[in-house]
Amino acid sequence: MPRKLDRIDLKILDLLQQDSSLSQRQLAERIGLSQNVCWRRLNRLADEGVLKGQSARIDRTALGLDLVVFVLIRTRHHSKAWLEQFRAHVESIPEITDFYRIGGDWDYLIRVVTENMAGYDAVYQRLVSEVELEAVTGLFTMEGILENRPVDLRRVLRAE
Repeated sequence: MPRKLDRIDLKILDLLQQDSSLSQRQLAERIGLSQNVCWRRLNRLADEGVLKGQSARIDRTALGLDLVVFVLIRTRHHSKAWLEQFRAHVESIPEITDFYRIGGDWDYLIRVVTENMAGYDAVYQRLVSEVELEAVTGLFTMEGILENRPVDLRRVLRAE
């Protein structure tokens, strides 16, 4: 369990969420730390699992990936072995960008990002081909209004 984060840790995380390409020097300057102190904090945040690598946000539509489908899945199987098989199967489908076990009437929610309906159909056919699923339904997005929003770290500060 990571130790409690302070305001400086949260400022580091906030700046990295906004622009993960910041150099360590730029990050230290914006926060008012020495590079060594900033480096130690970054390493601690990574060691504690708070920072999980860096990535770039990509405009999917600029790449022709115009269709996002949220897929709800229900199954009769709930064993650990079945879930491990299902997880491996889902992870083998690169168009699936997010995968959640959920509560309620459905068991799983996945997010599919693809170019068009034919692309989604290929994902769907692959998804249902190797693992027994009771029900699968897709919710097709018409417009991405808010995507890849950073986590609001102010809530963490208010919890102190």
